[in-house]
Amino acid sequence: MVDAILFDFDGTIADTAPDLGHALNRQRINRGLPSLPISIIRTQASAGSRGLLYLGFNLVPTHPEYELMREEFLQFYTERLCHDTCLFPGIADILDHLDSSNIPWGIVTNKPSRFTKPIVQSLGLINRAACIISGDDTPHTKPHPEPLLHACNQINAKPANCIYLGDDIRDVKASLAAGIKPIVARYGYLGNDGPPESWGADHLIDHPKELTHYL
Repeated sequence: MVDAILFDFDGTIADTAPDLGHALNRQRINRGLPSLPISIIRTQASAGSRGLLYLGFNLVPTHPEYELMREEFLQFYTERLCHDTCLFPGIADILDHLDSSNIPWGIVTNKPSRFTKPIVQSLGLINRAACIISGDDTPHTKPHPEPLLHACNQINAKPANCIYLGDDIRDVKASLAAGIKPIVARYGYLGNDGPPESWGADHLIDHPKELTHYL
């Protein structure tokens, strides 16, 4: 039995890399640097501003210019929040299948709510998700299990009867710590944490439609 399906957002439900990349490349161009190709940006898109600023400028949070650069990046991102962002192919179909099967689904992301909710609204999912847990909704973020456990509490689902689909090693670590079955979205961004086959997930899928095999 599956009580619910929980999804990561960036790199799992939505391809947000184009708009995140636009903000980063705008910063680079303003400083006389060439734009980075989207193929490189995708590898760090799930890591948010921290990962992208490291990619674009080798900046770490302890750098004296980091906070100013981060605020600029977030401002640029806010100005173009859902311009080229879209659902990954097959996501709309699997969400329709879950809705028609009366299986609740939710979103659990480290992305701050000021970005998550407007994008989810723009994609037409705001009234369909059983829960939306953003990175500032709990004291801890993934890989801590708290956001996933908070989601389960909100939708009255047993963690052991839930699936979490994500594209980052943090998603797998959070799932295992919460007692939730982790599945890796191999079509997502995946980061630079080694091959996803080594992350410890129960399953890996190359397309959202493969989720139907586990329902």
